[in-house]
Amino acid sequence: MAEQANITAEQPFDIIISGGGLSGSLMALSLALLTKQQTQPLKIAIIEATAIKQDISLTYDDRVLALSHGTASYLHSLGAWQLMKNHATAIENIHISDRGHYGKARLSAKDYRVKALGFVIEMSVIGKALYQCLAAYKQQITWFTPDSVDAIKWQAEQVQVTLTSGKKLTSKLLLACDGAQSRCRQLAQIESSVSDYQQAALIANVTCQHPHLGKAFERFTEYGPIALLPMSSYGINNCNSKGRCSLVWTLPPAQAQHIATLSDDDFKQALTENFGTWLGNIETVGKRDIYPLKLVQAKTQIYHRMALIGNASHTIHPIAGQGFNLGVRDVKQLAELIAEQLSQKESDLGSWQLLQQYQQQRAKDLQQVIGLTDSLVTLFSNQLPPLVVGRNIGLKVLNYCTPLKNALVQKTMGY
Repeated sequence: MAEQANITAEQPFDIIISGGGLSGSLMALSLALLTKQQTQPLKIAIIEATAIKQDISLTYDDRVLALSHGTASYLHSLGAWQLMKNHATAIENIHISDRGHYGKARLSAKDYRVKALGFVIEMSVIGKALYQCLAAYKQQITWFTPDSVDAIKWQAEQVQVTLTSGKKLTSKLLLACDGAQSRCRQLAQIESSVSDYQQAALIANVTCQHPHLGKAFERFTEYGPIALLPMSSYGINNCNSKGRCSLVWTLPPAQAQHIATLSDDDFKQALTENFGTWLGNIETVGKRDIYPLKLVQAKTQIYHRMALIGNASHTIHPIAGQGFNLGVRDVKQLAELIAEQLSQKESDLGSWQLLQQYQQQRAKDLQQVIGLTDSLVTLFSNQLPPLVVGRNIGLKVLNYCTPLKNALVQKTMGY
């Protein structure tokens, strides 16, 4: 990885990326593979507020992400998957059920001739792999860290970014990969629509009595869904590797706070009562965190010489595990458009035409995924008898209606 820049004068770049986390690093890696005319590499700046740590040590409580099959394939094409795959746990089967009711559905990777529908992996492992890949491009990538965007001046032919350190950077294109509280989005005064689900996600890692065997569970309860995702314990001592899972338990905020403060034994009992004993007893419970759940969507993904990527553009409910994957498809789409621009020897990578193409081509996927998650939240958080009956019939139909099941699986696999 490139060392921290020591620049006092205004520094020109082809592209500036605000945010060096997972989305920003992935964006940089996707762009680093591209070249300008005469095979010159793109000159890229990455601005990141937190100092980057190269060495990681996995712990029991590490947070995870569910990666779709499409995301894993894209990471493989960039050379990053090869560095993280040993830590990834394949989701071979998905078990969907409604607590206290008959409706159930099963999804299996073998029915789609793939080894896994998706993968579960620690966020820190993904980050380390991306940083290792970026180290090969240190001649063209300049990191400004720890540093952050203080001001942005949009000009006709370029954008000027002033950092909190006082450094000034310019480029044809600024990419906001700086998360849900995006500073770039705020400075551009891009409004967002916010829908509060009146729910909170209680997140923890747990170890179950029985091996998960690569099976993920989505268990709908009267208060909200419980997702249990299979994990490995690669590099973690004193852990039943075959039963370690990531828990995402959606609850009303007050109830989430209450359950989070229970003793370990009471928490295990509460979880077992709601999830059931599909994997036997809960043997170990890790650190518990609570996150409020809201749908946040920027009114536009683009601005003059700027595009929003990932959580800077959209934050969705975790019910279908699509949030990060949606952001990966933002990265992939924009990188493809920039590659096409370069192949046509177009020098303006921040042109309004390119940005409009990006927004238009991402619109359908965004609305489909948001529509899917919104529908699931509404349908499975409502206890009105007609809806309960309807959704259980729906689960049965899903289980036996191949075209419907195929459409759902293809979307959740990222295609």
